[in-house]
Amino acid sequence: MGEIKDAYKTITKASEGFFKDRGSKFYGYAYPITTEQELKTKIEALKKEHHTARHHCYAYRLKQDYSVYRANDDGEPTNAAGKPILGQIDAKNLTNVAVVVVRYFGGTKLGVGGMMNAYKTAAFEALNNAEIIECTIDLEFELSFGYPEMNTVMRFIKDLGVEISSQKMEMDCKIVFSIRKKEGPKAIEKFTGLKNIRIQVVET
Repeated sequence: MGEIKDAYKTITKASEGFFKDRGSKFYGYAYPITTEQELKTKIEALKKEHHTARHHCYAYRLKQDYSVYRANDDGEPTNAAGKPILGQIDAKNLTNVAVVVVRYFGGTKLGVGGMMNAYKTAAFEALNNAEIIECTIDLEFELSFGYPEMNTVMRFIKDLGVEISSQKMEMDCKIVFSIRKKEGPKAIEKFTGLKNIRIQVVET
């Protein structure tokens, strides 16, 4: 069985990069995002800021499992812009990130190879100036138990070294705690089969 992936990398805030080739200027912008709508808002703002630019090409990758992505050439030859931008996001193993590269045409055609290199480099510069962090993917569990089981439950929670996010201590008690995804099976095993203690995953 493969190891459970329970961490991902993203950036903390927006960053910028720049590249110039034969008069054409390429402005790279990297953003932390979680939805495509957030990116649309960023692009609308960039189109106002760079209203004379010919192209606003972009790529993004979303979700903690890296499963959602898109690359857009915005009028440039197919795969000459969006794909090299996405390649830089993937080279740094990032998700919940979008990079937009704004191009001002300088009068000299760069050819497909030249364009690919320019978009790739502008994206690289923007991401290179970003602060990259690693985030853990956590599971939330709810424990339901009777008051007499309190000592057992609290001892096991201490053993697991987890943070309690909410608790209700009455005759019928509830505790919600978070734990890294790969430690989830250990938590389930710890509490399963104990009398008057029930554990279940909180659906998010």
